[in-house]
Amino acid sequence: MSLDRPLRIALFTYSTKPRGSVIHTLELAEALHQQGHFVCVYALDKDDQGFDRDLSCLHYRIPSLPVQGDVDNLIRQRIQEVVNFLNDEHLQDHHCEIYHAQDCMTANALILLRDQGKISSVVRTIHHVEAYNSLYLRECQDRSIYQPDLCLCVSQYWQNEVRQQYQIIPDRVMNGVKGDRFSPISTVRKTEIKQTFGLHGSPIYLTVGGIEPRKNSITLLHAFAQVLSDQPQAQLVIAGGATLFDYQSYRDEFFARVQALEIEIGRSLVLPGVVSDADLPALYRSADAFVFPSTKEGWGLVVLEAIAAGLPVLTANRPPFTEFLTAEQALLVDPEDAGAIAQGMLELSQPAVAQRLVRASQPILQHYTWERSAHLHVAAYRKLLRAKP
Repeated sequence: MSLDRPLRIALFTYSTKPRGSVIHTLELAEALHQQGHFVCVYALDKDDQGFDRDLSCLHYRIPSLPVQGDVDNLIRQRIQEVVNFLNDEHLQDHHCEIYHAQDCMTANALILLRDQGKISSVVRTIHHVEAYNSLYLRECQDRSIYQPDLCLCVSQYWQNEVRQQYQIIPDRVMNGVKGDRFSPISTVRKTEIKQTFGLHGSPIYLTVGGIEPRKNSITLLHAFAQVLSDQPQAQLVIAGGATLFDYQSYRDEFFARVQALEIEIGRSLVLPGVVSDADLPALYRSADAFVFPSTKEGWGLVVLEAIAAGLPVLTANRPPFTEFLTAEQALLVDPEDAGAIAQGMLELSQPAVAQRLVRASQPILQHYTWERSAHLHVAAYRKLLRAKP
């Protein structure tokens, strides 16, 4: 049978909430579907609310029940929930050639099914490698990298890291962004969003990803406290927050620092939580600058979204950001240095600096499209299928 024909592809993600790898899954699914492939998305859904966007391809929500015990028990249960959902009858009715996991949990479930002879092969995208304290989680992550039939990475940095740590060479794919969706030209819902979230500051600094260690939230908070000394009317908006782990101790420390620094939540610091898919573009357009001094990312989809929305960007002076951004296109600072972040934020608020960065960063967008990402994925899929007996 010719492998140039349309493929049957199942994509798996650990959540229905908008996180980087989840958005990657959905946008990739839509792009593959538009190119004529049969695509089915599977996502663990712990609150039975599904995705907050419509999908043109087939999709299933895998029920995720409450878990008793620690995070190890959580991961064990989620893996089993995927395995149970993909029972023999379901796999027969929705036979696919490619089973592609975007995280280590769903990858472990697919590996179990492959080893039972129920699916033929497993593809895994390694967005980044976590330094888990739990031995069980480390074993799950290692299994999800060592045992798939094909591994992919979205950045050169993580491609090199996986090669060094695991002696595996993943195929390189990429992320994308929908420029028309985040275009700064549109003013749809901008006024409504500003009223809803109480965005009245000058300037308004936005970051997306919630409060957690690798987002460097506490260092950003200290930087913002310095900014307030020069710009008392400024606001920092920290949007997002849906994640597999609760990071409660880190969040407790963050809010203790908020109190100690006397930063008023709701006035200077705005925490809208998870922002709906429909509202996110308007939130970007409501801001004056985007700040993202993250210490670890698979790529940084939100940086591309901010650039598409016409915002000047500050981010970390380390990979993977330096793979697609130069010092002329974004302010690249030491993410461990609150003073450097604060100085960069003040620079972003200068009209001449902001205009220069926005003008220089716009050409990046043409190189990162979901259509191109889908073509790279299909090439990798076909290579795998040709290698299978």
